[in-house]
Amino acid sequence: MCSGRGAPLIPLSPPIIHIWFNWGGQLTCRSSAKPGWGGGAPSPSLPHQHLEGPRGGDLGGTGGGRTGAAPVPSGCTGTGAPTGQPTMPTPLMALLVALLSLCPPCRCPPAPTQPHAIRLEGDLTLGGLFPVHARGPAGVPCGPVKKEKGIHRLEAMLYALDRVNGDPRVLPNLTLGARILDTCSRDTYALEQALSFVRSLLPPEGGEGSCPDGSAPRRPPPERLVGVIGASASSVSIMVANVLRLFAIPQISYASTAPELSDPGRYEFFSRVVPPDSYQAQAMVAVVRALGWSYVSTLASEGNYGESGVEAFVQSSREAGGLCIAQSIKIPREPKPGEFAKVIGRLMETSTARGVVLFANEDDIRRVLEAATLANLSGHFSWVGSDSWGAKMAPVQGLEEAAHGAITILPKRASVPGFDEYFTSRSLENNRRNLWFHEFWEDDFNCRLPHGTAPHGDAAGAPGAPVRKCTGRERIGRDSPYEQEGKVQFVIDAVLAMAHGLHSLLGEACPGGGLCAHMDPPDGRRLLTHIRRVAFNGSAGTPVSFNENGDAPGRYDIFQFQGGNGTGAYRAVGQWVQGLHLQEDAMAWGSNSSSPPPSVCSLPCGPGERKKPVKGVPCCWHCELCGGYQYRADLLTCLPCAPHLRPTPNRTACRPTPVLRLRWGDPCAAVPLALATLGLMATAFVLATFVRHHETPIVKASGRELSYVLLAGIALVYAITFLMVAEPGVGVCALRRLFLGMGMSLTYAALLTKTNRIYRIFEQGKRSVTPPRFISPTSQLVITFTLSGLQLVAAATWLLVRPPHALIDYEMGRTPDPEAARGVLRCDMAEGATLACLAYALLLMLTCTVYAVKARGVPETFNEAKPIGFAMYTTCVVWLAFGPIFFGAAQSAERVHVQTATLTVSMSLSASVPLGLLYAPKVYVILLHPERNQPKRRGADPPP
Repeated sequence: MCSGRGAPLIPLSPPIIHIWFNWGGQLTCRSSAKPGWGGGAPSPSLPHQHLEGPRGGDLGGTGGGRTGAAPVPSGCTGTGAPTGQPTMPTPLMALLVALLSLCPPCRCPPAPTQPHAIRLEGDLTLGGLFPVHARGPAGVPCGPVKKEKGIHRLEAMLYALDRVNGDPRVLPNLTLGARILDTCSRDTYALEQALSFVRSLLPPEGGEGSCPDGSAPRRPPPERLVGVIGASASSVSIMVANVLRLFAIPQISYASTAPELSDPGRYEFFSRVVPPDSYQAQAMVAVVRALGWSYVSTLASEGNYGESGVEAFVQSSREAGGLCIAQSIKIPREPKPGEFAKVIGRLMETSTARGVVLFANEDDIRRVLEAATLANLSGHFSWVGSDSWGAKMAPVQGLEEAAHGAITILPKRASVPGFDEYFTSRSLENNRRNLWFHEFWEDDFNCRLPHGTAPHGDAAGAPGAPVRKCTGRERIGRDSPYEQEGKVQFVIDAVLAMAHGLHSLLGEACPGGGLCAHMDPPDGRRLLTHIRRVAFNGSAGTPVSFNENGDAPGRYDIFQFQGGNGTGAYRAVGQWVQGLHLQEDAMAWGSNSSSPPPSVCSLPCGPGERKKPVKGVPCCWHCELCGGYQYRADLLTCLPCAPHLRPTPNRTACRPTPVLRLRWGDPCAAVPLALATLGLMATAFVLATFVRHHETPIVKASGRELSYVLLAGIALVYAITFLMVAEPGVGVCALRRLFLGMGMSLTYAALLTKTNRIYRIFEQGKRSVTPPRFISPTSQLVITFTLSGLQLVAAATWLLVRPPHALIDYEMGRTPDPEAARGVLRCDMAEGATLACLAYALLLMLTCTVYAVKARGVPETFNEAKPIGFAMYTTCVVWLAFGPIFFGAAQSAERVHVQTATLTVSMSLSASVPLGLLYAPKVYVILLHPERNQPKRRGADPPP
């Protein structure tokens, strides 16, 4: 067995677990005997767990309570269960044993240097759990004293007990005592300490036992533990609540905000005077959205508080919508060197998420800010801190640049004036009941008490250790700075709520006052019911009440840390009471900005761009320009404009497409019109010359009838240019269908008839002296009109079957760039229909060319054969060049005009070729050499 100064022991040895506890009282026997426990000493090989401080199970002090508990005297062979205490059912015992088995194997540690419990005696006892010391380094449970979160809060409980005990209206004739434990900011250590609350409620393994003379041992009445105030950290409260519920002991926390503690099925006896993080998460989501952020990272300390807080924030963000989590990073309980630099590195992986939501403890917050400063990222991140950050200066001291602009949240609170007067009057002489007050004194005044221990972390004589001795005459607030810690109000309210619940219960169960027999000790389940019903104005005048889950209503103040150059302060910028009220004009950001930095995954899309969401991340998207003739119908959709519309330059709507008309003065019209006019003038001149010299040999030899028909066809080809340039209408479109191919058909029909006549005469002359048929002028005219009449019949049939009309063709003028798009006013003749009108004429041209090739060897006597051949060859070249130009015109609004110009110029050139090659030589002779246009006498040589 481990031995020490009255240390209570829990020996654990599977599969049978022996649980022995000090009862918190003193056992006495009538006579002395050998020390023993329950009929025999346990095996010394069993491992043991040390659960109390060095001064026995309880440590006390002055100021209204008995100090300590005497060690168990020798001579007793057993102990008994306290009279009147509830017997724990077997399943609860099994569960507690399971909890105890989670503790590390018991062994005898050296006596610690700091006490871990305060005992104040009273008729009823309240437990208290406070983080008096910080978490110690590896292997050491406790670190340095925590002045604000530890001593201030502990003194707030003592202050509240003094108020209750001094108020005759609350619990008259009863005094509240206390057993206050130090959790050392570590959940596992706090569980070991909290087990002392329930020791006297466990039945002994060996029964009542007896003294050596056979008499039953005498012991004082058991401690009446009616409730527990605490703990601070949610992880500690969860572990303690799991134990206290087994014994129906109500618990009221002053700082634990984890949402899972609201589960009445698991934490039935847990209540709190602070709102849960589910409300806090709603408030933080509202703040983030008010800042215009849609993409943030979360940072949590490992444990129930941090992880549950982030989980509640994520859940609230999903319910609110429009907010995405870039990364959720967890800080380990025992971070390794360089861990916080890695955290900053991970946050920079999503550098556009500049907003970071923190559910972290004070130490982790400070180390995150330090890492950001070392990484030269002081102004990059904007922090949104939970109530663990609140309005504390400790996390930001010396890191004002990195913390500037941080938004923090804190349950609505007010200073308790009476506590300030109480605390600043505390001294080493009048506060001996607080066994940790001397540590606070040394740390607060940076001095050393005579015979005092060195503060945690500083060995005596080590460099930097304080050397000034404390005089005891120092005063808080005068010789050291003092500001009331933020949770003092809630500690006091938690004690008052427990007192009001007890007052209500005892008033109902014991009408005569005091503590009646059937309520000794008070029923924990009935007490819980009365606690949940309390409603009163708390220590700072704010309402105190609980809902059905034991939660306080959500009321928060919103702060912003505004600092730089080594100074800074928190400024109230809003509040959240069932809704956010934010004073944006009171907020301060970077020196070059009056608005919060953006924290988005993707920047807003520009005009005419739609969002293409990233799969699985609704707050992230790619911006895609609405291409072609599309406009942005909404943030996610691009729709095409109607055929007669085109998008506006910013692609937010559609607008009418302008209509393009070919005007007489346009370049595409002026050049063809000029050629056509010259051609008509030349044709008219030739015709006039031929009519005037109608009876001359040259005119007669050229075949007067076919010459006039050919000139008419050529004139018609020139004239069609004016129809092609004229503004389309029903009449113009009908004339185009009739005459577009008519002039060329008439021209090439006449040339084909001439060439065929020459070829047939030449071929017939080779075989016979009999002339071929159908070579008379009348026959030639019939053949010409028959060939060209087919074109006229086909065009007339087309007009009857499908009447012509004009239309605006938006597809023809549609270009890749909508700004250049135009609607084209044209006849209902597409490119194919236009070529169909010319197809027959081109067939006649090709046939004429074939005969011209065949007739190329005729004698000089047939002097028109070769000019016709040259004319056909040249015409073929013109139309071969026409194809690539006509079909290869670039896609543009003016394409139809380019095609019209190409077509009319080609037709004018094809008309000019026979006019120049066939008629120009004859006109030249007729006008300039009339002597060669005289009839020949018989026997004379033919004219050249």
